[in-house]
Amino acid sequence: QTRLVESGGGLVQAGGSLRLSCQVSGRAISSFAMGWFRQAPEKEREFVASISWSGRATNYADSVKGRFTISRDNAKNMLYLQLNSLKPEDTAVYYCALDLTYDGPTYASTVANEYEYWGQGTPVTVSS
Repeated sequence: QTRLVESGGGLVQAGGSLRLSCQVSGRAISSFAMGWFRQAPEKEREFVASISWSGRATNYADSVKGRFTISRDNAKNMLYLQLNSLKPEDTAVYYCALDLTYDGPTYASTVANEYEYWGQGTPVTVSS
């Protein structure tokens, strides 16, 4: 059974940093793209970042470009999201997701419906 578990969320002041982690069990992630999404209260879930299975390609939402960095360690079956220069509008529950599409080394979807497995989420609250 494939399972994704996020950690690393918390309360931080504006301008601060956090590092989110996603541990995947039950399936090797080395052949699959992964992504991070977030959902703020009373808002739709939105794309944050994605990374190809090789790590050679990454995509970011415009709102986080230059502040967030997605990375992965296939040997450890881990996905990460470094959040820097946090803003109050980054407050949300952050979810990691696994896309089982077999594709090239630069494939990394930005569409939530492309992802088959999701974690339970980790909350990030940024105070002003």
